[in-house]
Amino acid sequence: MEIRLAKSYGFCFGVKRAIKIAEESPNSTTIGPLIHNNEEINRLKNSFNVDTVKDYKEANGIKKAIIRTHGITKEGFKELKQKRVDIIDATCPFVSKPQKICEEMSEKGYQIIIFGDINHPEVKGVMSYATGDVKVVLSTDELKDIKFNTKVAVIAQTTRKFEDYTKIINYIVPKCKETRVFNTICNATFENQEAVRKLSLECDVMVIVGGKNSSNTKQLYTIAKSNCNDSYLIENENELKKEWFEGKKVCGISAGASTPDWIIEKVMRKIKEL
Repeated sequence: MEIRLAKSYGFCFGVKRAIKIAEESPNSTTIGPLIHNNEEINRLKNSFNVDTVKDYKEANGIKKAIIRTHGITKEGFKELKQKRVDIIDATCPFVSKPQKICEEMSEKGYQIIIFGDINHPEVKGVMSYATGDVKVVLSTDELKDIKFNTKVAVIAQTTRKFEDYTKIINYIVPKCKETRVFNTICNATFENQEAVRKLSLECDVMVIVGGKNSSNTKQLYTIAKSNCNDSYLIENENELKKEWFEGKKVCGISAGASTPDWIIEKVMRKIKEL
């Protein structure tokens, strides 16, 4: 069986930056999981004593805090500063951008529409920068009950699919006198998605490696599954099953933006063994 890697996969710029920051900040604590990959978080804990708390409300007694790649709320930053915590900001610049847009557009009187998952930490952080009306939606169906203002600004969670964002934009524009649209989808996300789309058309089995709580990894799996029915989402090589590859000729592999190379290499070795 032939194994093919997607042309674009794995660690993005923001994650590489955050990992480097964490490695250079031993004996610190991240506010929320630094990235959505438990294996890498455990490595940072074991090798650099980088601990993790659920959120900023649990930061009592912490001297040095790393802000996760997904960012935290504006209120969270304020509280950490009040507690005189040494803040090391590892928020991905692609996440900081929609935070600033949200704040600026709100101050100018725009209603904010965010395309994303309201329960995702990135979206919660972006929402907190709005000073006025803000709505979060995942589909055009959720837009039907919204009363739009005359001025609307539209932002996307960085890991969403661009074609889905286009549907949201096309629904809103005819209903508002003024619409400001910001393309806040990360370039690395787009490139990884395109690479998976192309690869999944060439394979009869696909393996997507990454955290099952990772938005961008789940998006990759959805794209692969749409083209290759025998597609699987795993976090590590121990989840692989021999029967997935029986009778298969070409296996495609991709990985989410929070998946380190060492995990991908283990997965590839295990598939070859199977």
